[in-house]
Amino acid sequence: MLDLACGTGDFCRELEAKGIRPIGIDFSFGMLAHARTDSPLVQADACRLPVASASVDGVTCGFALRNFVDLGDFFDELSRVVRPGGRIALLDATTPPNPILRAGHAVYFTKLVPKIGGLLSDPAAYRYLPKSLAYLPPPEKMLARLGQAQFSGVQRHLLSGGIAQLFTATRAVSPVGVTPESTLSKKAVR
Repeated sequence: MLDLACGTGDFCRELEAKGIRPIGIDFSFGMLAHARTDSPLVQADACRLPVASASVDGVTCGFALRNFVDLGDFFDELSRVVRPGGRIALLDATTPPNPILRAGHAVYFTKLVPKIGGLLSDPAAYRYLPKSLAYLPPPEKMLARLGQAQFSGVQRHLLSGGIAQLFTATRAVSPVGVTPESTLSKKAVR
């Protein structure tokens, strides 16, 4: 299992606790240097993973989707490395659909989080965080694009009252829309 944009290894530790053998991958060497996990760690671009095609059982990625320049390239790379039948779970922040929760979340996420985070760390990083949600395409487009990348059973789950979203999918055994029978019949015709 690959944990992409693994940061300090939080997901790796959770996966290890479940008996899964993760490999953490992050673009930032600085994040990897502060990782708190015993899992193997690799510095690499998640859109050009240094693993063979169809070689991993699954991928997790937490709170990094909004940092990709082109999610389509990222989804295509996931499709390349995940074996048919393998699973992906992509977690990120979102805006709650409920108007009351959305208003409270806006105050918390745009005002409180940057102030508290700025006291503990780099203030610029925490000012960027709320603005970064604007970089995510609408959920419908993300779901459709995952389907185009040969994932089936694509779903979006809202978590924590709608402040987080989890995209899950299974790597199609054969290309979406192409059944083994139709592939055989095309070969037989030739």
